[in-house]
Amino acid sequence: MTGINSPITAEVIKSHGLTAEEYQRVLDIMGREPNLTELGIFSVMWSEHCSYKSSKKWLKTLPTTAPWVICGPGENAGVIDIGDGQAAIFKMESHNHPSFIEPYQGAATGVGGILRDVFTMGARPIANMNALRFGDPNHPKTRHLVAGVVAGIGGYGNCVGVPTVGGETNFHASYNGNILVNAMTVGLAQADRIFYSAAAGVGNPVVYVGSKTGRDGIHGATMASAEFSEDSEEKRPTVQVGDPFTEKLLIEACLEMMATDSIIAIQDMGAAGLTSSSFEMASKGGLGIEMDLDAVPMREEGMTPYEIMLSESQERMLMVLKPGCEDQARAIFDKWELDFAVIGHLTDTGRMVLKRHGAIVADLPIDPLAKASPEYDRPWVAGTKRPVLEPKQVPATDPITALKTLLACPDLASKRWIWQQYDHMVMGDTVQRPGGDAAVVRIHGSRKGLAITTDCTPRYCLADPHEGGRQAVAEAYRNLSAVGARPLAVTDNLNFGNPEKPEIMGQIVEAIQGMGEACRSLDFPVVSGNVSLYNETNGVAILPTPAIGAVGLLEDVENTASLPFKQAGDAIILLGETKGWLGASLYLREVCGREEGAPPPVALHRERREGEFVRAMIGEGTVTAVHDVSDGGILVAVAEMAMAAGMGATVEAAHGLPLHAWCFGEDQGRYLMTAPASQLPAILEAAQRADVAARVIGTTGGADLTLKGAGTISVGELVRLNESWLPGFMSAPDTNH
Repeated sequence: MTGINSPITAEVIKSHGLTAEEYQRVLDIMGREPNLTELGIFSVMWSEHCSYKSSKKWLKTLPTTAPWVICGPGENAGVIDIGDGQAAIFKMESHNHPSFIEPYQGAATGVGGILRDVFTMGARPIANMNALRFGDPNHPKTRHLVAGVVAGIGGYGNCVGVPTVGGETNFHASYNGNILVNAMTVGLAQADRIFYSAAAGVGNPVVYVGSKTGRDGIHGATMASAEFSEDSEEKRPTVQVGDPFTEKLLIEACLEMMATDSIIAIQDMGAAGLTSSSFEMASKGGLGIEMDLDAVPMREEGMTPYEIMLSESQERMLMVLKPGCEDQARAIFDKWELDFAVIGHLTDTGRMVLKRHGAIVADLPIDPLAKASPEYDRPWVAGTKRPVLEPKQVPATDPITALKTLLACPDLASKRWIWQQYDHMVMGDTVQRPGGDAAVVRIHGSRKGLAITTDCTPRYCLADPHEGGRQAVAEAYRNLSAVGARPLAVTDNLNFGNPEKPEIMGQIVEAIQGMGEACRSLDFPVVSGNVSLYNETNGVAILPTPAIGAVGLLEDVENTASLPFKQAGDAIILLGETKGWLGASLYLREVCGREEGAPPPVALHRERREGEFVRAMIGEGTVTAVHDVSDGGILVAVAEMAMAAGMGATVEAAHGLPLHAWCFGEDQGRYLMTAPASQLPAILEAAQRADVAARVIGTTGGADLTLKGAGTISVGELVRLNESWLPGFMSAPDTNH
């Protein structure tokens, strides 16, 4: 790194990711040329990753309030009231670029970072989720990336002792050069003991706790705000290194500190490290900070102010304490064998003044830098609407053969190989394990539970970003409803390509608009989130992937539903309307080799009605199993219930639709439920009263799955096909690494 007094050339400005116009704004704010440390601070604070400069305008349109929302976007994580004086705190965040360069550490530190976002607000983390997107299985890097990411997530989460309870994993060639690793954490806190990040009290001490600062992760935020090119491998030094055992100590020390009533404000050091955390705290409190960088605990010799401020070393927090509480705090962090240092104090100047070796090395105005970050209204164009595909335009194949192809394809194949590497039972409160529609975790010592899911269908979002955004929210709502949980709130992780391209910006705008419509219609507010842009390599963008994480409440975890068939002789009931929609379907892609057609439309008024009906049926105990119908359609959903139970079924397709369209169409807003025959009249009558389409399509039992008039296959054969693809893929000889 060039020295602090190096000249600021056009090349230096460009290497920091700032445009000529942005640099002119820096000059206007400073009233002088910045030094290199000051330029670095502007660079990370104004990076896409930290400032959301391309998406802010549109994110402001999302619904963020409800009577149960305690804290919406703007803090480390979202907070919702779950009754009994308790709050759930949660967020999802990306670690995409680092995970492509260094999959183990990239994924591990992604988990560490999202855990800190949650416990910094006073919550004990109780569950982790993830949403992973990898490239084509035939691509030479894919197997190496899957192995590293899964090991990183498991290695960190298992060591910290927080269960990883579910998630989703897709494969598509668009992610070949830019995988997605989105991590979500849910925590539990007392509703009257939430900790925020706004600094207060001139003269109050600013305290650094946790691990020492090293040179890892410098420019991490800037790297996450740029496209990849052929030299992405050379960016390995910008990836942080995680230590889950230190994180575990940090969780316990922070929660112990929070019980002492000595913390005024607290912020984790995530993207842009000490820079971002200190600026955000001061800006929210309308104050200044003076910091002595000599006091920062460092693990490397001769670190420059630039390196100290921009390092993204892990497991670190910044706090503002009440005066006189320093010794008590130090004793707690000493006990947990963590670094503790008073590194500065709050001032009334509104400025960030940094000293090193007694000299001022940076002097910046806080609000102009934090609040005047660029906000772009980037040009955008709406996507071209794909034509609707009629069933007759899609070739019909033997349904049993097609079912075998689908269940063995990478997107639908069992992900057991992945989640068996995660400890999903630690803490002893996991009620529904990975593999179902949503994970269910008991709130310790009570009958209540939280249901958690992550959802997105990127191929729909490519075909129609607006409908895809609506569908991602509706699918999350459906998955929570399918286990009997009342959906409460959403966190999002918006993964897109380069926003400077009008067609990519159009995807972002339309997806956010669709998400907003669905959230308003379903009373399902967005309380936190993360935006990850520039996910492209050599100009080729990923599929638009607005991942949705969602949380719902179960009043009694004994009263939940799961997807395996429970007993022979139960009726299988299909809820919702089936028109045989095959556009943008997995059948079209995997069986016919075509990626085309408009995606299935989402009828939000019906989604809400059907979700409420399903939750009522589960609450009354009248249904024995529930599963939402999504990728692959009805026959795949029936097969998934059968495989989970090791029990067969006989189903009959509706007349009036081509068989392949009925079996594999992906019409939205549908659920499968099973119930004893004795309950059928009451269920069908209740459905009619609720204005929900319901029809019996078959019965459970036997060892085979039979589609009347079209063929039979043993459930054992389906399980073999479904379970074998991923272990087979991961154990094949690796020619690349």
